[in-house]
Amino acid sequence: MPTIPPLPFRGRGTGSSAATAVHRVPVPTARAIVDCAVYVNGERLPGRFTHESALAEVRSRGTGFVWIGLHDPDETQMRDVAAVYGLHQLAVEIATEQHQRPKLERYDDTLLLVLRTVKYVEHDLHSVSEIVETGQIVVFTAKEFVLAVRRGEHSGLVELRHTLEQNPAQLALGPGAVLHAIADKIVDAYTEVAQSIEEDIDEMEEEVFTPRSRVGIESIYQLKREVVELRRAVNPLAAPLQLLSRNADLPVPKEVRRYLRDVADNHTSVAERINDFDDALSALISAALAKVGVQQNTDMRKISAWVAIAAVPTMIAGIYGMNFDHMWELHQTWGYPAVLAVIVAVCTLLYVNFHRNNWL
Repeated sequence: MPTIPPLPFRGRGTGSSAATAVHRVPVPTARAIVDCAVYVNGERLPGRFTHESALAEVRSRGTGFVWIGLHDPDETQMRDVAAVYGLHQLAVEIATEQHQRPKLERYDDTLLLVLRTVKYVEHDLHSVSEIVETGQIVVFTAKEFVLAVRRGEHSGLVELRHTLEQNPAQLALGPGAVLHAIADKIVDAYTEVAQSIEEDIDEMEEEVFTPRSRVGIESIYQLKREVVELRRAVNPLAAPLQLLSRNADLPVPKEVRRYLRDVADNHTSVAERINDFDDALSALISAALAKVGVQQNTDMRKISAWVAIAAVPTMIAGIYGMNFDHMWELHQTWGYPAVLAVIVAVCTLLYVNFHRNNWL
């Protein structure tokens, strides 16, 4: 009888994942490539290129560079590209992992720059949903190529490529010019998001300090959490930009380093604004909590005043509700109207006194 092969283990933990991985159909590397082009003297060569043929074209000419844009490549696709372009294994791991911290690393003659992308999400002022979306771009640059590996949907590198292609003089500077353009676009996005968040903070401040307004503390906490996430995406990029703009030992042209210094200055400015947002929101939370405390005190004073007024008829009714035969004016015809008059007089006196002291 033929031997039946054992079924793959489908238990908890890694077993189920491994069984799923066995049946995964490999996706061609071309599916992850958004665009692949060869540039010589700043001009894009006509025709379509694969990632292998593009590098072969540059090496056969002895000039120019390849610019490849990839979107969410898996590990197999990234290894295929890395094998052609000679990328280090650690660099491949960085490119395939999400939520990397912004950093700059060098592998022989290849630079690896990790940048975090951000996008502002339109929302209601009192919303507690996500306000800042983040993504990631890993840029590999060498003498013959630029590889931009994108995670997320809001980097705008397609528009950036079209813009650069309208400026051959800038592209003629080589891969460093592309690296500068990507970093510059990301920092500009930081500025736009910071401007939008600043408008949110201004609107919240106006509402917090408006008399008798109801402030949602949750929305302020949510905005502060988003500012913290934005700061974690933006601030770590300062050191890589400083290295790129000032370290002459890195394989970046001198002219490009001059442009990168301007990008580093813009980044410093926006990072300082974001730090100010954190301080402003902390102060805003303190002010909102103080306002809530004042409102609670006001409510408690009103409740206490009404309780004091209601205690007068309650006390008198309780006394005369006792079953004693010998009580003052119990059998008098004017007793009931007199008690009512006393209740009204005392309650009126308490109300006027509380109102004069702004308790009611």
